[in-house]
Amino acid sequence: MSYFSPAQLDQHRQQFSALSNKAYFNYGGQGPMTQGAIAAIQQAHEHIQNIGPFSGASNGWIMEQAKHMKAAIALELSVLPETLTLTENVSVGCNIPLWGIDWQAGDHLLLTDCEHPGIIAAAHEIQRRFGIKITTCPLMATLNKGNPTDLIAQYLQPTTRLIVLSHILWNTGQLLPLAEIVQVCHAQSALVLVDAAQSVGVLPLNLTELGADFYAFTGHKWWCGPAGLGGLYISPDAQASLSPTSIGWRGITVSSSGQPTGWMTDGRKFEVATSDYTLYAGLRIAIAYHHQWGTATERYHRILELSHSLWEKLSRLHHVTCLRNAPPEAGLVSFTIEGQSHPAIVQALEQQGLLVRTILDPDCIRACAHYFTSEAEIEQLVGAIEAAQLSL
Repeated sequence: MSYFSPAQLDQHRQQFSALSNKAYFNYGGQGPMTQGAIAAIQQAHEHIQNIGPFSGASNGWIMEQAKHMKAAIALELSVLPETLTLTENVSVGCNIPLWGIDWQAGDHLLLTDCEHPGIIAAAHEIQRRFGIKITTCPLMATLNKGNPTDLIAQYLQPTTRLIVLSHILWNTGQLLPLAEIVQVCHAQSALVLVDAAQSVGVLPLNLTELGADFYAFTGHKWWCGPAGLGGLYISPDAQASLSPTSIGWRGITVSSSGQPTGWMTDGRKFEVATSDYTLYAGLRIAIAYHHQWGTATERYHRILELSHSLWEKLSRLHHVTCLRNAPPEAGLVSFTIEGQSHPAIVQALEQQGLLVRTILDPDCIRACAHYFTSEAEIEQLVGAIEAAQLSL
Protein backbone atom coordinates (compact mmCIF):
# COMPACT_ATOMS: atom_id res chain seq x y z
CA MET A 1 0.00 0.00 0.00
CA SER A 2 1.41 3.37 -0.99
CA TYR A 3 1.23 6.45 1.17
CA PHE A 4 2.19 10.06 0.74
CA SER A 5 5.90 10.77 0.91
CA PRO A 6 6.95 12.84 3.96
CA ALA A 7 6.98 15.95 1.76
CA GLN A 8 3.50 15.19 0.40
CA LEU A 9 2.17 14.49 3.89
CA ASP A 10 3.58 17.77 5.13
CA GLN A 11 1.89 19.57 2.24
CA HIS A 12 -1.38 17.76 3.03
CA ARG A 13 -1.15 18.78 6.69
CA GLN A 14 -0.48 22.41 5.82
CA GLN A 15 -4.15 22.80 4.90
CA PHE A 16 -4.94 22.27 8.60
CA SER A 17 -3.82 25.50 10.28
CA ALA A 18 -4.53 23.95 13.70
CA LEU A 19 -1.62 21.55 13.15
CA SER A 20 0.97 24.28 12.60
CA ASN A 21 1.58 25.04 16.27
CA LYS A 22 0.53 21.94 18.18
CA ALA A 23 0.49 18.15 18.18
CA TYR A 24 -3.18 17.30 18.01
CA PHE A 25 -4.60 14.05 19.42
CA ASN A 26 -8.25 15.01 20.03
CA TYR A 27 -9.90 13.93 16.77
CA GLY A 28 -12.43 11.93 18.77
CA GLY A 29 -13.61 15.19 20.31
CA GLN A 30 -13.35 17.53 17.34
CA GLY A 31 -11.20 17.42 14.25
CA PRO A 32 -9.40 20.48 12.84
CA MET A 33 -10.79 22.00 9.66
CA THR A 34 -8.94 22.61 6.44
CA GLN A 35 -8.52 26.12 5.13
CA GLY A 36 -10.53 25.05 2.10
CA ALA A 37 -13.50 23.99 4.24
CA ILE A 38 -13.42 27.25 6.18
CA ALA A 39 -13.25 29.22 2.94
CA ALA A 40 -16.18 27.28 1.48
CA ILE A 41 -18.35 28.22 4.46
CA GLN A 42 -17.41 31.88 4.12
CA GLN A 43 -18.13 31.82 0.40
CA ALA A 44 -21.52 30.23 1.07
CA HIS A 45 -22.37 33.00 3.53
CA GLU A 46 -21.41 35.63 0.96
CA HIS A 47 -23.45 33.91 -1.75
CA ILE A 48 -26.57 33.85 0.41
CA GLN A 49 -26.19 37.52 1.21
CA ASN A 50 -25.70 38.37 -2.45
CA ILE A 51 -28.85 36.59 -3.64
CA GLY A 52 -30.93 37.53 -0.59
CA PRO A 53 -31.01 35.52 2.66
CA PHE A 54 -34.78 34.99 2.35
CA SER A 55 -35.70 34.70 -1.30
CA GLY A 56 -36.76 32.25 -3.94
CA ALA A 57 -33.17 32.10 -5.17
CA SER A 58 -31.76 31.34 -1.73
CA ASN A 59 -34.42 28.70 -1.07
CA GLY A 60 -33.56 26.95 -4.31
CA TRP A 61 -29.85 27.17 -3.51
CA ILE A 62 -30.42 25.68 -0.03
CA MET A 63 -32.41 22.74 -1.43
CA GLU A 64 -29.66 22.06 -3.96
CA GLN A 65 -26.97 22.22 -1.28
CA ALA A 66 -28.87 19.78 0.94
CA LYS A 67 -29.22 17.41 -2.01
CA HIS A 68 -25.47 17.52 -2.69
CA MET A 69 -24.69 17.09 1.01
CA LYS A 70 -26.79 13.96 1.33
CA ALA A 71 -25.34 12.55 -1.87
CA ALA A 72 -21.79 13.00 -0.56
CA ILE A 73 -22.61 11.35 2.78
CA ALA A 74 -24.53 8.55 1.08
CA LEU A 75 -21.45 7.62 -0.96
CA GLU A 76 -19.36 7.45 2.22
CA LEU A 77 -21.86 5.21 4.02
CA SER A 78 -23.04 3.14 1.03
CA VAL A 79 -26.70 4.05 1.50
CA LEU A 80 -29.38 5.87 -0.47
CA PRO A 81 -29.59 9.64 0.09
CA GLU A 82 -33.28 9.27 0.89
CA THR A 83 -32.41 7.33 4.06
CA LEU A 84 -30.48 10.25 5.55
CA THR A 85 -31.68 12.95 7.92
CA LEU A 86 -29.41 15.97 8.38
CA THR A 87 -28.94 16.90 12.04
CA GLU A 88 -26.68 19.09 14.15
CA ASN A 89 -24.73 16.31 15.89
CA VAL A 90 -24.78 12.73 17.16
CA SER A 91 -26.92 13.57 20.20
CA VAL A 92 -29.69 14.99 18.03
CA GLY A 93 -29.42 11.98 15.74
CA CYS A 94 -29.77 9.56 18.65
CA ASN A 95 -32.68 11.48 20.17
CA ILE A 96 -34.76 11.10 17.00
CA PRO A 97 -35.23 7.31 17.38
CA LEU A 98 -35.03 7.42 21.18
CA TRP A 99 -38.07 9.69 21.35
CA GLY A 100 -39.68 8.59 18.08
CA ILE A 101 -40.47 5.06 19.23
CA ASP A 102 -43.99 4.58 20.58
CA TRP A 103 -42.85 3.50 24.04
CA GLN A 104 -45.28 1.64 26.27
CA ALA A 105 -44.99 1.00 30.00
CA GLY A 106 -42.99 -2.17 30.56
CA ASP A 107 -41.00 -1.94 27.31
CA HIS A 108 -37.30 -2.69 27.70
CA LEU A 109 -34.42 -0.45 26.56
CA LEU A 110 -30.94 -1.98 26.66
CA LEU A 111 -27.87 0.23 27.09
CA THR A 112 -24.21 -0.62 27.53
CA ASP A 113 -21.90 0.69 30.24
CA CYS A 114 -19.79 2.44 27.58
CA GLU A 115 -22.33 4.95 26.28
CA HIS A 116 -21.99 8.72 26.40
CA PRO A 117 -23.63 10.49 29.39
CA GLY A 118 -25.94 12.42 27.06
CA ILE A 119 -27.46 9.19 25.75
CA ILE A 120 -27.82 7.76 29.25
CA ALA A 121 -29.58 10.93 30.45
CA ALA A 122 -32.06 10.79 27.54
CA ALA A 123 -32.81 7.14 28.29
CA HIS A 124 -33.50 7.90 31.94
CA GLU A 125 -35.90 10.71 31.02
CA ILE A 126 -37.76 8.35 28.67
CA GLN A 127 -37.97 5.87 31.55
CA ARG A 128 -39.39 8.56 33.85
CA ARG A 129 -42.01 9.67 31.36
CA PHE A 130 -43.16 6.35 29.92
CA GLY A 131 -42.43 3.78 32.63
CA ILE A 132 -40.07 1.67 30.54
CA LYS A 133 -37.45 -0.66 31.94
CA ILE A 134 -33.73 0.01 31.38
CA THR A 135 -30.88 -2.41 31.93
CA THR A 136 -27.18 -1.92 31.28
CA CYS A 137 -24.96 -4.53 29.65
CA PRO A 138 -21.41 -4.55 31.16
CA LEU A 139 -19.68 -4.29 27.81
CA MET A 140 -16.51 -2.67 29.15
CA ALA A 141 -15.48 -6.03 30.58
CA THR A 142 -15.14 -7.46 27.03
CA LEU A 143 -12.32 -5.12 26.00
CA ASN A 144 -9.64 -7.77 26.46
CA LYS A 145 -11.65 -10.96 26.89
CA GLY A 146 -15.11 -12.25 26.27
CA ASN A 147 -17.53 -11.99 23.36
CA PRO A 148 -19.58 -8.78 23.20
CA THR A 149 -22.20 -10.36 20.92
CA ASP A 150 -22.83 -13.24 23.32
CA LEU A 151 -22.98 -10.87 26.27
CA ILE A 152 -25.53 -8.62 24.60
CA ALA A 153 -27.61 -11.66 23.66
CA GLN A 154 -27.78 -12.59 27.36
CA TYR A 155 -29.23 -9.17 28.21
CA LEU A 156 -31.95 -9.13 25.57
CA GLN A 157 -35.46 -9.66 26.90
CA PRO A 158 -38.78 -10.57 25.22
CA THR A 159 -39.86 -6.94 25.77
CA THR A 160 -36.66 -5.33 24.40
CA ARG A 161 -37.70 -2.66 21.90
CA LEU A 162 -34.31 -1.02 21.36
CA ILE A 163 -30.62 -1.44 22.15
CA VAL A 164 -28.32 1.58 22.07
CA LEU A 165 -24.61 1.00 21.55
CA SER A 166 -21.56 2.57 19.95
CA HIS A 167 -19.78 1.12 16.92
CA ILE A 168 -16.43 2.19 18.38
CA LEU A 169 -16.56 2.78 22.13
CA TRP A 170 -15.64 6.39 22.88
CA ASN A 171 -13.85 5.60 26.15
CA THR A 172 -11.89 2.40 25.50
CA GLY A 173 -11.66 2.43 21.69
CA GLN A 174 -13.11 -1.07 21.33
CA LEU A 175 -14.55 -1.88 17.90
CA LEU A 176 -17.76 -3.88 18.23
CA PRO A 177 -18.75 -6.62 15.74
CA LEU A 178 -21.80 -4.63 14.74
CA ALA A 179 -23.17 -6.87 11.98
CA GLU A 180 -23.17 -9.88 14.34
CA ILE A 181 -24.82 -7.88 17.12
CA VAL A 182 -27.51 -6.59 14.76
CA GLN A 183 -28.35 -10.13 13.65
CA VAL A 184 -28.76 -11.29 17.25
CA CYS A 185 -30.93 -8.31 18.15
CA HIS A 186 -33.12 -8.58 15.07
CA ALA A 187 -33.68 -12.25 15.81
CA GLN A 188 -35.30 -11.06 19.04
CA SER A 189 -37.25 -8.29 17.20
CA ALA A 190 -35.16 -5.57 18.88
CA LEU A 191 -34.16 -2.44 16.97
CA VAL A 192 -30.54 -1.25 17.03
CA LEU A 193 -29.49 2.40 17.45
CA VAL A 194 -25.78 3.04 16.88
CA ASP A 195 -23.82 5.99 18.25
CA ALA A 196 -21.35 6.42 15.39
CA ALA A 197 -19.40 9.38 16.79
CA GLN A 198 -16.09 7.50 16.62
CA SER A 199 -16.65 5.34 13.53
CA VAL A 200 -17.69 7.67 10.71
CA GLY A 201 -14.52 9.01 9.14
CA VAL A 202 -12.51 6.11 10.57
CA LEU A 203 -13.97 2.86 9.26
CA PRO A 204 -14.80 1.98 5.66
CA LEU A 205 -18.57 1.67 6.05
CA ASN A 206 -21.44 -0.04 4.28
CA LEU A 207 -24.46 0.58 6.46
CA THR A 208 -26.72 -1.43 4.18
CA GLU A 209 -24.62 -4.53 4.87
CA LEU A 210 -24.20 -3.82 8.59
CA GLY A 211 -27.97 -3.78 8.97
CA ALA A 212 -28.36 -1.36 11.89
CA ASP A 213 -31.74 0.36 12.07
CA PHE A 214 -30.40 3.77 13.13
CA TYR A 215 -26.86 5.10 12.74
CA ALA A 216 -26.20 8.59 14.19
CA PHE A 217 -23.03 10.43 13.19
CA THR A 218 -21.37 13.82 13.04
CA GLY A 219 -19.12 15.64 10.60
CA HIS A 220 -16.98 17.51 13.10
CA LYS A 221 -14.87 14.68 14.49
CA TRP A 222 -12.92 12.30 12.22
CA TRP A 223 -14.29 13.88 9.03
CA CYS A 224 -12.77 17.18 10.24
CA GLY A 225 -15.81 19.13 9.16
CA PRO A 226 -17.59 22.07 10.80
CA ALA A 227 -19.24 21.78 14.20
CA GLY A 228 -23.02 21.81 13.99
CA LEU A 229 -23.63 19.36 11.14
CA GLY A 230 -24.22 15.62 11.38
CA GLY A 231 -26.77 13.08 10.32
CA LEU A 232 -28.87 10.03 11.01
CA TYR A 233 -29.28 7.00 8.79
CA ILE A 234 -32.63 5.25 9.16
CA SER A 235 -32.98 1.93 7.41
CA PRO A 236 -35.99 1.68 5.07
CA ASP A 237 -37.47 -1.11 7.20
CA ALA A 238 -37.19 0.94 10.40
CA GLN A 239 -38.56 4.27 9.22
CA ALA A 240 -42.18 3.29 9.78
CA SER A 241 -41.42 2.53 13.43
CA LEU A 242 -40.67 6.20 14.19
CA SER A 243 -42.81 9.28 14.61
CA PRO A 244 -41.35 12.80 14.60
CA THR A 245 -40.92 14.43 17.99
CA SER A 246 -39.40 17.80 17.11
CA ILE A 247 -41.51 19.09 14.21
CA GLY A 248 -40.99 21.95 11.77
CA TRP A 249 -41.55 23.05 8.21
CA ARG A 250 -38.73 20.98 6.70
CA GLY A 251 -40.35 17.71 7.71
CA ILE A 252 -43.94 18.32 6.67
CA THR A 253 -46.00 18.57 3.51
CA VAL A 254 -48.47 21.41 3.11
CA SER A 255 -51.59 22.10 1.08
CA SER A 256 -52.00 24.87 -1.48
CA SER A 257 -53.41 27.02 1.34
CA GLY A 258 -50.31 26.41 3.48
CA GLN A 259 -51.84 23.96 5.96
CA PRO A 260 -49.87 20.86 7.11
CA THR A 261 -51.11 17.70 5.40
CA GLY A 262 -48.57 15.04 6.40
CA TRP A 263 -44.92 14.10 6.56
CA MET A 264 -42.11 14.01 4.06
CA THR A 265 -41.65 10.42 2.95
CA ASP A 266 -37.85 10.33 3.18
CA GLY A 267 -35.24 11.38 5.76
CA ARG A 268 -36.54 14.96 5.69
CA LYS A 269 -39.45 13.73 7.84
CA PHE A 270 -37.22 14.16 10.91
CA GLU A 271 -35.63 17.47 9.96
CA VAL A 272 -37.07 20.50 11.72
CA ALA A 273 -36.48 24.05 10.50
CA THR A 274 -33.83 26.65 9.71
CA SER A 275 -30.22 25.50 10.06
CA ASP A 276 -26.81 26.88 9.14
CA TYR A 277 -26.90 25.70 5.54
CA THR A 278 -23.47 27.16 4.82
CA LEU A 279 -21.98 24.25 6.76
CA TYR A 280 -22.96 21.88 3.96
CA ALA A 281 -20.27 23.33 1.72
CA GLY A 282 -17.67 23.01 4.48
CA LEU A 283 -18.41 19.35 5.18
CA ARG A 284 -18.43 18.44 1.50
CA ILE A 285 -14.99 20.02 1.09
CA ALA A 286 -13.75 18.23 4.22
CA ILE A 287 -14.89 14.82 2.96
CA ALA A 288 -13.44 15.44 -0.49
CA TYR A 289 -10.11 16.51 0.98
CA HIS A 290 -9.63 13.12 2.67
CA HIS A 291 -10.11 11.44 -0.70
CA GLN A 292 -6.96 13.14 -1.93
CA TRP A 293 -4.91 10.95 0.41
CA GLY A 294 -6.51 7.61 -0.41
CA THR A 295 -9.57 5.39 -0.15
CA ALA A 296 -11.52 4.87 3.06
CA THR A 297 -9.86 1.47 3.46
CA GLU A 298 -6.38 2.92 2.91
CA ARG A 299 -7.02 5.70 5.40
CA TYR A 300 -8.30 3.21 7.98
CA HIS A 301 -5.20 1.02 7.58
CA ARG A 302 -2.99 4.07 8.07
CA ILE A 303 -4.94 5.03 11.20
CA LEU A 304 -4.30 1.52 12.52
CA GLU A 305 -0.58 1.74 11.75
CA LEU A 306 -0.25 5.00 13.63
CA SER A 307 -2.42 4.02 16.58
CA HIS A 308 -0.46 0.77 16.86
CA SER A 309 2.76 2.75 16.93
CA LEU A 310 1.41 5.02 19.67
CA TRP A 311 0.10 2.04 21.66
CA GLU A 312 3.41 0.18 21.42
CA LYS A 313 5.48 3.17 22.51
CA LEU A 314 3.19 3.98 25.43
CA SER A 315 3.20 0.33 26.52
CA ARG A 316 6.98 0.45 26.92
CA LEU A 317 6.83 3.32 29.41
CA HIS A 318 7.20 2.59 33.09
CA HIS A 319 3.93 3.05 35.04
CA VAL A 320 1.89 3.49 31.82
CA THR A 321 -0.80 0.89 31.09
CA CYS A 322 -2.86 0.87 27.92
CA LEU A 323 -6.44 -0.26 28.58
CA ARG A 324 -6.36 -2.60 25.64
CA ASN A 325 -3.90 -5.50 25.88
CA ALA A 326 -3.72 -5.89 22.10
CA PRO A 327 -3.08 -3.23 19.44
CA PRO A 328 -5.98 -0.81 18.86
CA GLU A 329 -8.75 -1.56 16.40
CA ALA A 330 -9.24 2.11 15.53
CA GLY A 331 -7.65 5.48 16.20
CA LEU A 332 -8.37 5.72 19.94
CA VAL A 333 -5.66 4.82 22.47
CA SER A 334 -6.70 5.02 26.12
CA PHE A 335 -4.19 4.56 28.91
CA THR A 336 -3.54 5.14 32.59
CA ILE A 337 -0.47 6.43 34.43
CA GLU A 338 0.10 4.84 37.80
CA GLY A 339 0.28 7.23 40.74
CA GLN A 340 -0.43 10.34 38.67
CA SER A 341 -3.41 12.67 38.30
CA HIS A 342 -4.69 12.28 34.76
CA PRO A 343 -6.18 15.81 34.61
CA ALA A 344 -2.83 17.22 35.79
CA ILE A 345 -0.98 15.26 33.11
CA VAL A 346 -3.39 16.44 30.40
CA GLN A 347 -3.08 20.05 31.55
CA ALA A 348 0.71 19.84 31.58
CA LEU A 349 0.73 18.35 28.08
CA GLU A 350 -1.55 21.09 26.74
CA GLN A 351 0.84 23.73 28.02
CA GLN A 352 3.44 22.07 25.79
CA GLY A 353 1.15 22.11 22.75
CA LEU A 354 0.20 18.42 23.04
CA LEU A 355 -3.58 18.00 23.07
CA VAL A 356 -5.13 14.86 24.58
CA ARG A 357 -8.10 14.47 26.95
CA THR A 358 -9.22 12.72 30.11
CA ILE A 359 -12.02 10.16 30.32
CA LEU A 360 -13.93 9.78 33.60
CA ASP A 361 -15.16 6.21 33.19
CA PRO A 362 -12.83 4.45 33.15
CA ASP A 363 -10.41 6.97 34.66
CA CYS A 364 -7.83 7.33 31.90
CA ILE A 365 -6.25 9.54 29.25
CA ARG A 366 -7.32 9.23 25.60
CA ALA A 367 -5.17 10.07 22.59
CA CYS A 368 -6.38 9.82 18.99
CA ALA A 369 -4.33 9.16 15.87
CA HIS A 370 -5.68 10.18 12.45
CA TYR A 371 -4.25 9.01 9.13
CA PHE A 372 -2.28 12.26 8.80
CA THR A 373 -0.86 12.15 12.34
CA SER A 374 2.93 12.20 12.01
CA GLU A 375 5.36 9.79 13.63
CA ALA A 376 7.19 12.84 14.97
CA GLU A 377 4.04 13.91 16.84
CA ILE A 378 3.75 10.45 18.37
CA GLU A 379 7.38 10.54 19.49
CA GLN A 380 6.83 14.01 20.93
CA LEU A 381 3.76 12.92 22.90
CA VAL A 382 5.35 9.77 24.28
CA GLY A 383 8.49 11.65 25.24
CA ALA A 384 6.47 14.33 27.05
CA ILE A 385 4.47 11.70 28.97
CA GLU A 386 7.68 10.01 30.02
CA ALA A 387 9.07 13.35 31.20
CA ALA A 388 5.84 14.26 32.97
CA GLN A 389 6.01 11.08 35.07
CA LEU A 390 9.33 12.27 36.46
CA SER A 391 8.29 15.85 37.16
CA LEU A 392 4.90 15.35 38.86
